[in-house]
Amino acid sequence: MLQEIFHSARVIALTMGVCGFAYTSLTLTSALLVAPQKRLGSLVYNQQGIPIGSLLIAQNFTRSEYLWPRPSAVDYNAAAAGGSNLSPTNVKIRERSEEILRRFKLTSETKMPADLVTTSGSGLDPHITLEAALLQADRIAKARQVETTAIQTKLHTFAQQQKQKRLDMNDLINVLEFNLLLDNELKWVEPK
Repeated sequence: MLQEIFHSARVIALTMGVCGFAYTSLTLTSALLVAPQKRLGSLVYNQQGIPIGSLLIAQNFTRSEYLWPRPSAVDYNAAAAGGSNLSPTNVKIRERSEEILRRFKLTSETKMPADLVTTSGSGLDPHITLEAALLQADRIAKARQVETTAIQTKLHTFAQQQKQKRLDMNDLINVLEFNLLLDNELKWVEPK
């Protein structure tokens, strides 16, 4: 009996050592070496060293001089990530979509990209399609007092850089990253 208890204690100690210490240490060390920025949440800091966002989690931008993200069912709250669980035929979904269409002030001929009126599964998708970003170029250009073609060119260039960095075929724009680029390259002065 005593021998079985001693054997069980050794198995428990070995399991705790391998699963609790060795595996965890190996995983954290691998993350440190392979993806040091992502292991910390891909946080973005301002010049004072204060975190202002994450490249992996969407945040809401509503001012006209910025690119707007896709809608969020969880109000961009990372602690409550998830969809809305509402049926596509639900009146609330239709009302939200109509409000978004009014906000964008589109003409009846303009095709609205789906990612600007639908939420993602997590509600925290930090990217929008190039098509959705280009739809916003005119508004951003007017707010920053530059030509629309300047914003469109920046969007196309940014999408190509992102595509090469990610090594995929999708033209996606990281909203936070592009808005930071806008602030760095095109200073915005609040109208009086």
